[in-house]
Amino acid sequence: MSFELISILFLFGSFFILLLYGVPVAYSIGISTTLTLLLNIPFFPGITTITQRMTTGIDNFALLAIPFFVLAGEIMNRGGIAERLVNFAKSLIGSLPGGLAYVNVIAAMLFGAISGSAVAAASAIGGIMTDRMEDEGYPREFSAAVNISSSTTGLLIPPSNVLIVYALASGGAASVAALFVAGYIPGLLVGLALMGVVAVMAVKKKLPREKRVSLMKLWTDFLKAILSLLLLVVIVGGIVKGVFTATEAAAIAVLYAGALALYYKKIKIKDFPSILLNSAKTTSVVLFLVCTSMAMSWLFSYESIPQLLSDFLLNQFSSTFVIFLIINLTLLVVGTFMDMTPAVLIFTPIFLPVVTGLGMDPVHFGIIMVLNLCIGLCTPPVGTILFVGSGIAKVSVSKVVKPLIPLLITMIVVLFLITYFPQLSLWLPSVFGV
Repeated sequence: MSFELISILFLFGSFFILLLYGVPVAYSIGISTTLTLLLNIPFFPGITTITQRMTTGIDNFALLAIPFFVLAGEIMNRGGIAERLVNFAKSLIGSLPGGLAYVNVIAAMLFGAISGSAVAAASAIGGIMTDRMEDEGYPREFSAAVNISSSTTGLLIPPSNVLIVYALASGGAASVAALFVAGYIPGLLVGLALMGVVAVMAVKKKLPREKRVSLMKLWTDFLKAILSLLLLVVIVGGIVKGVFTATEAAAIAVLYAGALALYYKKIKIKDFPSILLNSAKTTSVVLFLVCTSMAMSWLFSYESIPQLLSDFLLNQFSSTFVIFLIINLTLLVVGTFMDMTPAVLIFTPIFLPVVTGLGMDPVHFGIIMVLNLCIGLCTPPVGTILFVGSGIAKVSVSKVVKPLIPLLITMIVVLFLITYFPQLSLWLPSVFGV
C-alpha cells in the first residue's frame, strides 16, 4: 500500500470517526487535516503550515460578500418582507386546489432567493404558513414537508452564499456572476417540479382552495411586495452588468434591506445591535468552516488526491454517464451528513478536476453540486432544513419524512435532468455573456 493511500485513508478515517463522536464539523476537519499532515512532516513545520493555510484560506475579497448577505438575510427575516411575499403569492395562485401549498412553495422560493438563506426561508415562511394552512385543513406534517423542500430553492436562485463559496473553491474556474445567472433555470425547475407534486397531492387528498381575489387585490398585494422583489433585480442585474462586484452587491443588499425594514416599520434602530450580533455569530461559524476546509483542500492537492481519484475513475469506467452518476450519488450521500459549506469546500477540489477532464463546464458542475447538497439539507441525520422546518411546524421529524419522500424524489429527478442536459444551466450565462 502506497504512502499516499495510507494518508488518504487516515485523513478520511479520522474525520469520520471524529464526526461519529459528535465533534463539530469544523473541528473535525481541522484536527484530521493537522494529524494527516503531521504524518508527512515534523510537528512545528506542520502546525505552522496548517495555520498559514487557514489564514490565507479566508484572505479573499470575495468572501466579504458572505457576512453582508448573512446580515441582509437577518434583516429581511425580521423586517416584514416574508409576510408581504406570502400575501402576494396567495393572491396570485391561492385559488387553485391546494392553493396554500402552492403559496408556500412560491413564497419560500421568493424569500429564499432574496435572503440567500434556506434556513431563513424555512423559518420565516414556515412560521407564517403552517398555522394558516392548518386552519384551512392542511395536515401540519404536509405543510412542513412542502416548506422544507421549497426553502432550498433559494440556494440556487441568486444571490446565494453557497454559490460564492463554490466560486472560491473552484479557484476562479467559475465566476460568481456566471453561477448566479446559471442558477435561475434549475432553481425555477425545482420549484415547478415541487408544485407538480403538490398538484397531484391536492387532488389525491382533496385539499382546499382559497377564494379567487379581484384584480385590484392582486395589484395591491403586488405593489406591497414589489420593493422586496426589486432587490433581486438590483443585486443580480448590477453584478451581471458589471456595475458592481458580488461583494459590493452584498453591501448594497444590506443598505436596501435595512431601509426597507425601517420603511415597513417592522424594525427600529434599537433592534440593529441584536441583528448585528446574530449575524456576527452566524458569520463566525461559516468563516471558521471555510478556514479549516481550505486547509483540508490544500492537503488534497499536497497528497495529489484529485489526480488519484481522476485516474481511478477514468481507468475503471469508460462511460461519462456512469462517472457523473457515481459523483452524483456520492454527493447525495455526503449531503446527508455534512453541511453545505464544508462539503463544497472539501469536495470541489476533488471532483472538479475529474468532471472538467471529461468536458463538463465548472459552472454546470457548481449547480449540480449545490442541488445535490440542497437535497441533503432535507434528509436525516444532519439535514439542517429538515430539523428547522419540523421545529417551526412543531411536528416530529418522523412524521414529516413520509410526505417529504415524494418531494425529495422529484428533486432528484430534476438533479439528473440538470446533470445530463447542461444547457439548462449554461444557456442563460451564454445569453448574458458571463
